[in-house]
Amino acid sequence: MLSKGVQYMLLSALVMTTMQTCVKVVSHLPAAEVVFFRASISVVMSYITLRAQKVAIWGKPENRPILWARGVFGTIALVMVFATFQNMPLASALLLHYLAPIFTALLTAIFLKERLYKVQWLFFLMCFAGIFLIKGFDSRVNSLYFMLAVVGALFSAAAYTCIRKLKGNEHPIVIVFYFPFVALPITGLMTIFNWKMPIGDDWIYLLAIGILTQIGQVLLTKAYQAEEAAKVASVNYTGIIYGLAFGFLFFGETYDWMVYIGMALVIVGVLLNVTFKKLFKIGR
Repeated sequence: MLSKGVQYMLLSALVMTTMQTCVKVVSHLPAAEVVFFRASISVVMSYITLRAQKVAIWGKPENRPILWARGVFGTIALVMVFATFQNMPLASALLLHYLAPIFTALLTAIFLKERLYKVQWLFFLMCFAGIFLIKGFDSRVNSLYFMLAVVGALFSAAAYTCIRKLKGNEHPIVIVFYFPFVALPITGLMTIFNWKMPIGDDWIYLLAIGILTQIGQVLLTKAYQAEEAAKVASVNYTGIIYGLAFGFLFFGETYDWMVYIGMALVIVGVLLNVTFKKLFKIGR
């Protein structure tokens, strides 16, 4: 039976891929503006939830520096990642964003002293090889957005490391609240210079982005607090499958066979990374 952390991350991947599909639908709007609307909805929902549960909104004083850092790292990452979703095929953008779990495992090993086994490096290498096959054989993967995706993944990993640091020491909704609270002023300033008024169905998709984000963030936060980061971060790669399906169904996206090999490498690397302790009887 799957652990709670893995279950939370599987659900989070599905919810977040649905949200990312909505982001691609409104690709005519600036990425920072989409983040601004997402943050506006999420901060209200988080505030209402915290008040209803009578939880201190600002968290514990000793945790606030980490909470602020999580908000800043997450905001920078999100603007970059949304830009890639809007300008690249959905599954390719997802795969590049999914460098974040690898960076997370490395950062938590460095800063939180969580153990990495030697065999995991082989699985990480498989994932990287798959990602670079995608870059090499998908001409729609622009070099600029490729770099934005990589840097965005690194900032996402920094945000996830902050979440892991707060494990068992802060309410999940408080951690979620800081993200949109920090994102609002940052993206608000960015949109002043590049505002484009949403019209028609844009409002429905923007609302969906905000609501789905809230659900996905809560599930993701619970996943990182319930399990070792190296394990649950890898489960997030299941979003690739959802991305392939949604990209084909909604945008007619197809890929060269070498790109599919790259995706397969990533998925195999992820599955091995999740199950390697059982396969090699590590820790018994």
